[in-house]
Amino acid sequence: MAWFSIISLWGTYIRHTFTAAALSSQTIDIDDETTIHFWGPKSANPKPPLVLLHGFGPDAHWQWHPQVAFFARQFALYIPNLVFFGDSTTKSAERTEIFQAVSVGKLMEKLGVERYYVVGTSYGGYVAYHMAAMWPDRVEKVVIASSAVNMTLRDNVEFLEKRAKVENSVELLLPETAAQLKTLIAIALYRGLGYLPNFLLNDVIRNMYSKNRNKKIELLKGLQVGKYDTVNISPLHQDVFLVWGEHDQLFLLKKATELKELLGEKTQLEVIKDTGHAPQTENPALFNKIVYKLLVGSSS
Repeated sequence: MAWFSIISLWGTYIRHTFTAAALSSQTIDIDDETTIHFWGPKSANPKPPLVLLHGFGPDAHWQWHPQVAFFARQFALYIPNLVFFGDSTTKSAERTEIFQAVSVGKLMEKLGVERYYVVGTSYGGYVAYHMAAMWPDRVEKVVIASSAVNMTLRDNVEFLEKRAKVENSVELLLPETAAQLKTLIAIALYRGLGYLPNFLLNDVIRNMYSKNRNKKIELLKGLQVGKYDTVNISPLHQDVFLVWGEHDQLFLLKKATELKELLGEKTQLEVIKDTGHAPQTENPALFNKIVYKLLVGSSS
């Protein structure tokens, strides 16, 4: 039946796992132009605050659901939808990852959360880096997962032409057809997902990739990472933890080792074997265990 959506039902179940972890769906105006939707504590929570920043793709609840129950035991979770994901939106013309970082910073300030940990994956890793760089007094520790903040224009072109074999990042990251989604899955996941019928893939596209598509294209065009021939990042003052899939095809492991050197002596790299670009999905138990240990361990 045309109206029946397996993915929509799955999404409803996932949202229930968030509420079961004492999180509620909330929306707040962070200034006169920008509104952020996020999942956060239903009431005051004395646990250490942890911000989870999603990658470029489906909304936050789709990307972080394997982590919520685990991390909610020890942390007060804040899981925002970045601007133009979910119900987060802006009237501003800004489209960079720096603007996303400023928006999340304003969100936490509005909520009265003064100090917090940040974990960002992929696109969210770009945002996490800039948050840590701008507010060393607020961001206590930062985890950058599967996110080559040091990507250059040459890296970007090489990836699109040689590994993804697509003409542009829009075709890969905002799939409109089942064939395009299959390409994205093959690139992102080391083990893949096996056979998926086209009707299910199209259901995924409708539920996870269609909303605000034109605005998300603007976000891709506004990206500063991978736009230039040189790398423009500085060492961070905090403890920095890089978590990478051994077989990441979007951002090769060599970019992680390069990034470790660029970010300074307080940077540590953890590699998760037999995973690709999304170790938090492919091996969530190990990813969660590693990130938890990194965050609660003593400072170097």
